[in-house]
Amino acid sequence: MPMVVTAGILIQEGRILICQRRKGDWGEYKWEFPGGKVEDGEDPRESLRREFEEELAIEPEIGPLLCHLQHRYPDREVELYVFHIPGYTGELRNRQFESIRWARRDELVHFDFLEADQILIESLARGSLLQEGG
Repeated sequence: MPMVVTAGILIQEGRILICQRRKGDWGEYKWEFPGGKVEDGEDPRESLRREFEEELAIEPEIGPLLCHLQHRYPDREVELYVFHIPGYTGELRNRQFESIRWARRDELVHFDFLEADQILIESLARGSLLQEGG
């Protein structure tokens, strides 16, 4: 049974928010888009809202579902729901990551992302997942 997870693509001024997992976490030091595990009985949008508040201290505006994919790692399978985050309220603070960074689309390929995010990186770099400014 796959683990259901969410991710949010937050773009501001042409840059996308990316987060680096901490040492000791599964996938340590890998980069990802903010989000996390959907708890039992939780809607993916509500899960993403909760994760943004816990990890980044902000209230995200949850936009449309951008893609839904599955990926199998050697030790687990994930079902990933990726949403557009057109904006947020609050002051962005790193509460849980090794590092957070705003990166341009063309820079994403230079970060060591989790495998499940690779198709997103390619689509964002090509501009096919989200149009510029949106």
